[in-house]
Amino acid sequence: MSMLLTGGDGYIGWPTAIRIASRTDEQVVLVDNFARRDWVDTVGSTSATPVHPMAERLEAATEVHDGRSLSFVEGDLTDGEFVDRLIRIHEPETIVHTAAQPSAPYSQLSRDRANFTQHNNLQATRNLLWSLEEHGLEETHFIETTTTGVYGAPEFPIPEGGATMEHRGERDDVPFPAMAGSWYHLTKCHDAANMRLAHDQFDIPVSDVRTAITHGTETAETAADPRLGTRFDFDYYFGVVVHRFCAQAVAGYPITVYGRGEQRKPFIALEDAVEGLTRLALTDPSERPAAHTVYNQVARAISIVEIAETVADVANEFGLGVDVEHVENPRAEDETHAMEIENDRYEALIDGHTTSFEASVRSILETLLEHEDVIVAHEDRFLPDVLSEG
Repeated sequence: MSMLLTGGDGYIGWPTAIRIASRTDEQVVLVDNFARRDWVDTVGSTSATPVHPMAERLEAATEVHDGRSLSFVEGDLTDGEFVDRLIRIHEPETIVHTAAQPSAPYSQLSRDRANFTQHNNLQATRNLLWSLEEHGLEETHFIETTTTGVYGAPEFPIPEGGATMEHRGERDDVPFPAMAGSWYHLTKCHDAANMRLAHDQFDIPVSDVRTAITHGTETAETAADPRLGTRFDFDYYFGVVVHRFCAQAVAGYPITVYGRGEQRKPFIALEDAVEGLTRLALTDPSERPAAHTVYNQVARAISIVEIAETVADVANEFGLGVDVEHVENPRAEDETHAMEIENDRYEALIDGHTTSFEASVRSILETLLEHEDVIVAHEDRFLPDVLSEG
C-alpha cells in the first residue's frame, strides 16, 4: 500500500508531501501535470520564488530530509484511464487531493475558463472516487482541500460543515447550503456534495478540509534548501490578497484595498495548513473516522484593511515606507461583512496554531526582498485587466 498526493507540484501540495514523507516510511506518490505553471504564465505572471524542476526537488528532498519514499507520476486526473492505472498500480491507503484550478478570478475571466475550471476540478475528484470504488479500495481515506469559500458570507457564525435547518416546526441536520461567489468556489461546493455522496454510496471515509486563504512562503522543510521552495504567486489572478499586498510593498507600489475593505476573511499560515493535512494523512487506520468529516482549516478571520495596515507596518521595519490606498472594488461582495467561522474540530487536530499573522507577513517580506527584481518586472499584474483568449 502507498499514499497518493495530487497537486504535488503546487503551493500547498509540495510542502505537504515533504512533511508527510519525512514522518513515514510509506511510499508517497506525487501526481501533477504542471498545469499551474502554465495557467500563471497565461495571465502574464510568474512565481516570485524559483520553482525548480520536479527531479531537482525530489533529489533535494532525499538529500536534506531523507525523502526516499517520495516518487512522482506526471498525468492528468481528468483522464479516467490514467486515474484507473494510478489507483490499480499503487492501491493507495490514503489520498490527499490538493490538485485543482484554484483561482476565483481566473475562473471568472470568460466562459471558456469557467467551463475549464468546472470540468478540471470536478472530473478529477469524481475520477478518483469512482476508481477507489471500482478497484475495491473503499477503505482508502480520501482527504481533499476544498475551501471556506463554499460557505459564502452568511450573517451568522459559520459551522464546521453542517447546519441545523428548521422549517414548519421541524428540525434536521443538513449539509451547509452552497453559497459560492465564483465559478471556482462552486466547483468545491460540487466536490463537497460528490464526496458526501461517495461516502454514502461507497462507504469511503472522507475528510473535507475547507482551507482558508493560505499565506506564507515556506515551511520548516522547504526552508532547508533553495531547491525545496514552493511557488509564490502575487498577481491579481493567482496571488492571494496577503501575498499581493506584500509584493506591492516590496515593489514600492501602494497597497490597494478594494472598496472599504472592512469585510473579514478567513486565513491560515502555510505552516499550519501543511501540519493539518499531514496529521490527517498519517492518522492510524484504526483511529480514522469512518465518516464524512468536515474541518474548517482556519486560524482566524481578518479584515482586508487590517491586513493592509499590518503589511504596511511590517514593511516599515524594512524601510519600505508604503501607503495604503482604496480603489473601486472589481468584485461583487459585502465590504463590511464581519465573518465568524467555527474551527473547533480543526484546532483539536493540530493542537493550536504555530504562526502568527504578523510573523508570517515578516517572513514573506524577507523572502520577497530577495526576489524584488521578479516582482518589479511584473508589477502590472497587481490589478485586474482584460486578457484575450488568444
